[in-house]
Amino acid sequence: QVQSVESGGGLVQAGGSLRLSCAVSGSIFSISAMGWYRQAPGKQRELVAQIINGGSTNYADSVKGRATISRDNAKNTVYLQMNSLKPEDTAVYYCNAKGMRITTMIPFDSWGQGTQVTVSS
Repeated sequence: QVQSVESGGGLVQAGGSLRLSCAVSGSIFSISAMGWYRQAPGKQRELVAQIINGGSTNYADSVKGRATISRDNAKNTVYLQMNSLKPEDTAVYYCNAKGMRITTMIPFDSWGQGTQVTVSS
């Protein structure tokens, strides 16, 4: 099993910033893509940002200019820097990682348990 564990969530005032971290562990040969998703109450889970092998990034329109996704390959960790936070950003944020396992050389698709981000107004 490949495990993804998020951290960095919490309560922040509108206009503030947070940096979420997700450490991916396990018998990993390679990680091809990592991403952050979020799900607010009563809403469908949506992609916030993703980073692809090679460094290409994609962002949801709602967070463009406010979010930055980055990856530390040595640590198998992905980060999401969120600035100028809005109450609409309140959600559970989930980390996702896709890649290949080293022991069996099969694909993996790992999801974290989520970290709560609450933005107060």
